[in-house]
Amino acid sequence: MTSLDVITIGRSSVDLYGTQIGGRLEDMGSFSKYLGGSPTNMAAGTARLGLKSALITRVGDEHMGRFIREQLEREGVDTRGIVTDKERLTALVLLGIRDREQFPLIFYRENCADMALCEDDIDPAFIAESRCVTVTGTHLSHPKTESAVLKALRLAKENGALTALDIDYRPNLWGLSGHGDGENRFIASDKVTSKLQSTLHLFDLIVGTEEEFFIAGGSTDALEALRAVRKVSNATLVCKRGAKGAVAFTGEIPDSLDDGQCGPGFPIEVFNVLGAGDGFMSGLLKGWLTGEDWPTALKYANACGAFAVSRHGCTPAYPSWKELQFFLERGIVNKALRKDKDLEQIHWSTNRSGDWTTMRVFAFDHRIQLEEMDGATNDKIGDFKQLCVQVVDKVSQGRNGYGLLCDGRLGRDALDIATGKGLWIGRPVEWPTSRPLTLEPQLGEDFGGLVEWPLEHVVKCLCFYHPDDTDEMKADQEATIKRLFAATRRNRLEFLLEVIPSKVGPMDENTAPAIIQRFYDIGVCPDWWKLEPFQTDSEWAAVVETIEKNDKNTRGIVVLGLDAQMDELKASFAQAAKFDLVRGFAVGRTIFGDAARAYMLGEMTGEAAIAEMTEKYASLCAVWDEVRSAATAGKE
Repeated sequence: MTSLDVITIGRSSVDLYGTQIGGRLEDMGSFSKYLGGSPTNMAAGTARLGLKSALITRVGDEHMGRFIREQLEREGVDTRGIVTDKERLTALVLLGIRDREQFPLIFYRENCADMALCEDDIDPAFIAESRCVTVTGTHLSHPKTESAVLKALRLAKENGALTALDIDYRPNLWGLSGHGDGENRFIASDKVTSKLQSTLHLFDLIVGTEEEFFIAGGSTDALEALRAVRKVSNATLVCKRGAKGAVAFTGEIPDSLDDGQCGPGFPIEVFNVLGAGDGFMSGLLKGWLTGEDWPTALKYANACGAFAVSRHGCTPAYPSWKELQFFLERGIVNKALRKDKDLEQIHWSTNRSGDWTTMRVFAFDHRIQLEEMDGATNDKIGDFKQLCVQVVDKVSQGRNGYGLLCDGRLGRDALDIATGKGLWIGRPVEWPTSRPLTLEPQLGEDFGGLVEWPLEHVVKCLCFYHPDDTDEMKADQEATIKRLFAATRRNRLEFLLEVIPSKVGPMDENTAPAIIQRFYDIGVCPDWWKLEPFQTDSEWAAVVETIEKNDKNTRGIVVLGLDAQMDELKASFAQAAKFDLVRGFAVGRTIFGDAARAYMLGEMTGEAAIAEMTEKYASLCAVWDEVRSAATAGKE
């Protein structure tokens, strides 16, 4: 029995993508960091489509190598085959989007980690776990990496596994042109052709562009090149033809490329061709390895390629399985796919990482409440919030499902300590008690301060909003929330929207659902909702129905505490826990209130404050786990 669908082998790098579009690479002022390298992109792309994927490569023993490993794990890729090279650096690639025809890139691959892959890195037991081994042409360019690839292919054949080659021809990676020629996709070379043809018999599937088949077949006539490949390989040959789609040949090569098996193409706007082939290969592998016929597999491949050419970056552009299904069923609405709001919402919400189905959040983002305490100073508040982080650490003990809410104005040091621990971290942006909503000055008038936030931080905004507000009040607050939501997406940050209507108007069963629906109607799709506890099943049911009707992929709801006593919280938790969409709680003053007051007055030491808050937070976590377990048992 095999536990993996596909193992990819070869290049692994960090892509640094210029964020300015239409400029020279020389003029780029900032870059976005993504996964890179064809096999690495394919591993992530196939995992997004639901395959059990793994990667064999090498990365450096440094920050970029750890980024690749950690990001692949977030994507659901098995990383056991990634070797950490103690001597070499992780490869880097600098890329830009000059225009629709020019995509300059520079490979930083001198003695890089992935080119040190060797036979010893290929574990026979690991290869035996997979139904398919997929390799790319670059690792056939050097004797050491070639021997590793050939060993993996030999083992795969012995195990009865499938094998696939993406020709992935980069002339300068074969030493045929200089560092400044990374964009070049074809230079004829008898040496490269001979090397490729010596291995083509090992594959069940060979994929390439027309230019890549030129190099594999030794001819610049596409049909002649394909026939030359066919002479040495019985593989299914898939030729990518750009805007014309792709064709598959399972037998003899016909007299026209149009006579091969094909799948429907997708006429979309071309924005960025870099990484499109890896997206295509991901879709093709999904179809091939799940037993689809070639027209269906090519349909998947063409669609995944379409996503790639319409978005910024390589791996970040690839679709989830849900997204691909939605696209194939609904069709093209906007040829610039990255501007299709419905599609982008599904792309965002189905490719988020992290398991946050349980949320036990200690909320100490309170600023006004702490500032108003006797004896409080900004320094004391900052120190106290660091104690709160220690409380979360003590209770969570590195386990999933724990988090905190902390601000960056009075709790910056606490945020720095908490970041990178695997905790859920929310940061408020609203100016405390403001109505109409005003945001923290440090965010900037254009919300540009968000660019400085770590990507794991969640933007939290509290809005005192009510359906009975004046039109002027509604318009003001809605405009702020819309701008903020757009800024969070632009900066790749999740967004939590907290609404507390009870503070500004009367409540009935329709109040919260009406507010939630209104925000969806104006185009705001929060990743998270933070809501007051409701007293009845019907109230919760109406809220849950409204959210799920508008966003089937929402992260969920957390319940706020409102400084309630422990027995009140237990009752409200028990009510909320009946609904799966309620993931947990975000409670603050119930946990820290007494300790904070004593600490600010100098009546309690930091150690004592930690002990008291730890007991309360742990108790509250236990209450939530208990009522959730009881609610789950009641449904069985």
